[in-house]
Parts: sequence; structure tokens; C-alpha cells
Amino acid sequence: MTGFDSRLKDLSVTELVTRLATADPIPGGGSASALAGAMAAALVHMVIELTQGRPDAEQHEAMLGELRLAAAGLQSDLLRLAEIDAAAYASVIRARRLPRGDDRERDMRRVQIDDAVREATQAPLEIARRAGEVLALAERLAPVGNRNAVSDVGVAGLLAAAAMRGAAMNVEINLPSLPDDDPLRHEAAETLHELLAGLDDRDRDLRSAVGGRIG
Repeated sequence: MTGFDSRLKDLSVTELVTRLATADPIPGGGSASALAGAMAAALVHMVIELTQGRPDAEQHEAMLGELRLAAAGLQSDLLRLAEIDAAAYASVIRARRLPRGDDRERDMRRVQIDDAVREATQAPLEIARRAGEVLALAERLAPVGNRNAVSDVGVAGLLAAAAMRGAAMNVEINLPSLPDDDPLRHEAAETLHELLAGLDDRDRDLRSAVGGRIG
């Protein structure tokens, strides 16, 4: 068994970082990506809080309210997905440790591994989707957010993009372990292609928009 016996959200920052640094693979890159996305959503939320009610933001109040609700929801979703990703990979490890002394045991083990790997692929795929939504919020906020906190929008964008790329890697490393006839192989690869298309340009454009408002 692994040492994963705590909910990630119950760990202090120090405990979480220490846990990531151990030989225990859980939590790993998928959960770290989700947490990066959650921090990005939280930063977006913070900048909105610092922007709403300001005279120069009056014309954007409706949009800011919409972004605020979305950021809060995505923050919660990504924290939940960090837990789901860790649990999914723990299931993969347990399945791979099942006995395989005879044909029946080998068949049961194979079925459980396939199910666990599927879950461990779907979790980071959803993390990448949600992180992409956070990046979209940062893109919309950058031109109108409180100028004194616009660098935080930039950090949110960097974290969201990193979360997308990190989650994508965790999907890609699991795809070869799926059965050849599993439709998730094609679906996940296609979804990643769509999510990551133009990400470098989006990342650069957001940094440019933020940089243009600094100073």
C-alpha cells in the first residue's frame, strides 16, 4: 500500500510539499496540476474582489460577477479533482499488486487494472479542461481587473497554462496502458489536441496584456 492516507485539502502547505517530495508516487503530477489550477482560480477570484465596486469598473460589474461565480466554482472543482486524481492512481497501484497466480486471478487483475487506468486517465483530462476554463477567465479579466493587481492575473494565467500542460502529460502517459479497443484512447487524444491548440499563443498574449497594464 502507498502512504496516501490523508485528504490533500487537510494537509498544510508544508505537509503537502513534503509529501510530494517523498518516494510515494501519490499525490503526484496530476494532483499538483489540479492544485496549480485551483490556485489560479483563487487568484482570479481575488483580483475580482479587488476590482468590484471600483468606479473605473462600474461598466464591467455584470461580467465581473459572472467571472467571480465561475472562478469560485472552478476553484472547488479543481480541489476535488486533485483528490480524485490521487485516489485514481492509488487504485492503479492496488490493481497492479493483485495476485496473478492462475488464469482467473490474472483475468480479474487485468479487468481491475483497465478500470483503474481509465479513471486515472479521465481525472487529469478533466483537470486539463477545468484549467483551460480558468485560463479563459484570466484572459477576460486581464484588460479590466484592478490595475494594481494585474500581475496576479498574469500569475493566474501562468498557473492555469501549467496546469493544462501538466494534466495533459498525465493523460498521455496513461494512454498506452489502456486496452487497444478502448474508445478513451482516441477521445482523450483528440480532446487534448483541442485543449492545447494555440496554448502557446494564448499564454504569450495574456502575458503581453498583463505587461501592457503594469507600470
